[in-house]
Amino acid sequence: MFTKGGKPDLLIFVAVIALLSLGLVMVFSASSVMGLADYGNPYHYVQRQIILALLGLVLMFILMRVDYHIFKPLALPGLLISFILLIMVLFVGTGTGGATRWIRLPGFNLQPSEVAKLVMVNYVAVYLSNKRENTRRFFTGLLPILFFTGAQFVLIMLEPDFGTGMALVFTVLVMLFAGGAHLGQLTLVGLASVPALYYLVTMKEYRMRRLFAFWDPWADPTDTGWNVIQSLLAIGSGGFFGLGLGKSRQKFSYLPEHHTDFIFAILCEELGFLGGFSVLVLFFIIAWRGLRIAMRAPDLYGSLLAIGITSMIAFQAMLNIGVVSGSLPVTGIPLPFISHGGSSLLMSLAAIGILLNISRQCPD
Repeated sequence: MFTKGGKPDLLIFVAVIALLSLGLVMVFSASSVMGLADYGNPYHYVQRQIILALLGLVLMFILMRVDYHIFKPLALPGLLISFILLIMVLFVGTGTGGATRWIRLPGFNLQPSEVAKLVMVNYVAVYLSNKRENTRRFFTGLLPILFFTGAQFVLIMLEPDFGTGMALVFTVLVMLFAGGAHLGQLTLVGLASVPALYYLVTMKEYRMRRLFAFWDPWADPTDTGWNVIQSLLAIGSGGFFGLGLGKSRQKFSYLPEHHTDFIFAILCEELGFLGGFSVLVLFFIIAWRGLRIAMRAPDLYGSLLAIGITSMIAFQAMLNIGVVSGSLPVTGIPLPFISHGGSSLLMSLAAIGILLNISRQCPD
C-alpha cells in the first residue's frame, strides 16, 4: 500500500508550497475588508483557508506515500459516486448568482464538480491502460470515455459551471491524445461538438453578453464589461513592482470575486508584474515537471494519470489567468492553490500528492 524508497519531485513540491503560501497571503489581503464588513472579522476568510490548506497538505502527504496503483480498482466506484454527487447538487445544492454548485456539509461546502474532475482522470487512465489494444477504435475505445465525459459535462452545465465543464473536457481530450487515440477520430469529435458548443453559448443570454463583453468590455462598462475592466485596472495599476502588499484599491468593492476567481488581479495590483510573472513561472514548473514524470512513469497507468493531473491543473490556471487578463471570456473558475475555496484546494493538493507518488516510483 505504501511506496518504499524514491524521493518525490522536489521542484513540484516547492512550487506548490510557494503557490499555497502566496495564496494564503493574498486571500487575507484580498478578503480582509470584506471579512470585516460582513463578519466583523478581517481574518474570517483566511482562517478558513488556513484550516483547509492544512487538511489539504495532510492529504497530499498521505497520498504522496500511498502507492497510486491503489486507485485502479476504485475507478468505477469513484465514477459512480461522482455521478451521484453531481445529481444530488441539482436537488439539494446551494449556490450564489443563479448557480447551484455546492452541497452543504457540517463546516464545509463540497463542490462535486471538483471531485468529478479528479475521478474522471483516474477512470480514463485506468480505461486506456487496461484496453490499450482498443485505444484507436471508436466504439470500443473512444466512445465509452466520451459517453461518461459527456454525461458529467451535462450535469456540470446544469449547475451551471461552464469553466469547470470545459476544464474536464480539455483534460480528457489531452489524456486521449496521449493515450494513443486516433487523431482523425478526435478531430471529427471536435468538429461534431461545435454545434453543441454554439448552442450552449447562445442558449443563455448571460453567456452571449459575456462573449460580447470579451470582444469589447467598454461597450457596456457598468454591467457586462465591469469585471474585465476592473480586473485590467487592477493589473495595470500594479506596474512592475506593485502598489505594495495590502494596498489594493480594487478590493474595496470595485472588483467582484476579488478573493476567489479574480484574486490574480489583486495579486498583480499589489505585487506587480514581478508577482504575476512569478506565479506563471511556478505553474510552468508544475506543468514541466508533471510532463517529465509522465514520460518517466513506471507504467502506462501512471503515465496517463500524471498527464491528466498535470493538464487539469495547468488548464485551470491558464483559464483563470486568461479570464482575469481579458484574454478569454469571463467564466467562474478558481486559480489552483491561490483562490479562496475549499473543494478546489483539497482536490488540487490531493492530485499533487498522487503526482508526487508517481514521481517517487520513476526510475532514477
